[in-house]
Amino acid sequence: MEELSTNVNDLAASFDSLWVLIAACLVMFMQAGFALVEVGFTRAKNGANILMKNLMDYAVGSLVFWFIGYSLMFGEDVSGFIGKATLFFGDDTMDGLPPYTTLMFQTVFAATAATIVSGAMAERTKFQAYFIYSIVLTLIIYPVSGHWTWGGGWLSELGFIDFAGSTVVHSVGGWAALVGAAMVGPRLGKYVNGKPKAIPGHSLVLGTLGVFILWLGWFGFNPGSQLAAAGTDNAIAVAHIFITTNLAAAAGAVASMTVSWFRYKKPSLSVTLNGALAGLVGITAGCAAVSPGSAVLIGIICGIALVFSLEFFEKVVKIDDPVGAISVHGICGALGTLLVGVFATEGGLINGGGFAQLGIQAIGVLSTAAWVIVTCFIMFKIIQLTIGLRESDRVQEEGLDIYEHGETIYNNM
Repeated sequence: MEELSTNVNDLAASFDSLWVLIAACLVMFMQAGFALVEVGFTRAKNGANILMKNLMDYAVGSLVFWFIGYSLMFGEDVSGFIGKATLFFGDDTMDGLPPYTTLMFQTVFAATAATIVSGAMAERTKFQAYFIYSIVLTLIIYPVSGHWTWGGGWLSELGFIDFAGSTVVHSVGGWAALVGAAMVGPRLGKYVNGKPKAIPGHSLVLGTLGVFILWLGWFGFNPGSQLAAAGTDNAIAVAHIFITTNLAAAAGAVASMTVSWFRYKKPSLSVTLNGALAGLVGITAGCAAVSPGSAVLIGIICGIALVFSLEFFEKVVKIDDPVGAISVHGICGALGTLLVGVFATEGGLINGGGFAQLGIQAIGVLSTAAWVIVTCFIMFKIIQLTIGLRESDRVQEEGLDIYEHGETIYNNM
């Protein structure tokens, strides 16, 4: 009997590890989704540059996170702020999973945070400047704030809830995008006499395909964060997260389409695509903690907020974000994290928990935002004063592809 029990436990552990690795593959495939959304929402003359940045986000992020980033995030806690640094990844088992399973799963999350910035700074940022940013974010900025929540740091001790990363991953990328887009300035021709001018992307087909890929990848992002699938309890939890994730995305898409229809007299495809992503980002923090009905409400709230946030950044503060990354990931990531304090089945405001959890969620959102904004400002300012952030007007006019990479994504036969 003892041998049988051991075999069953080994089988369950193997199944858990396999599920997490499959989920990691889905999250890695989200890089393709980001690449297609960004290249579709921007002009063809900058397509190779955008694709190159997405490729390097994943490649460089994988190396840097393995080298030291993982240990800073998940290493032995140092004063609740950072993990103890060790080089080239340790071999500690985490959550009962094999060490390399955990490393792979967390690596794809780190790369996701980095790649969010690419679209917001698209079409006018020097490639070498972006390359340095990508290294710094996955080396230190993301691991430190990630440690606070997922590595046993001070926010986890406080009771902050961010199951799969609305704040830890998406808002980190969103706030970095905000700072980067503001500092690099708008694209040439975006504002004429102070008024925004539409610069349409070259392919909504690619953008739509990218959103469908991201939607699929989110079924690894959120359900995979259960970090187990064996046993009835885990199976039920994973299925629950699949449902809340899907419903929030659908609700975000419908809500943003409806609002855009009323405001612009036509249902906007580009806005609706971002609305689906807004719902996905918003539900990521509370996907395991809220009911399906609450997931729909979170998706609706984020989908509506998305439309007004896009307008705010473009028309009021005049920050040029070609793909809407700041609104989707920064604003809706923060909003979704806060809404956990409202809708959580245990401790949520509408379920008799009072304002305590909502207050904790606000502390987590604000502290993470402050960390990322301050550190990214310092990083981008150093880059700006040394090698420079922004491409010349001539390069912007003729396209970054030829000047930066010597090739284009479309070639005449």
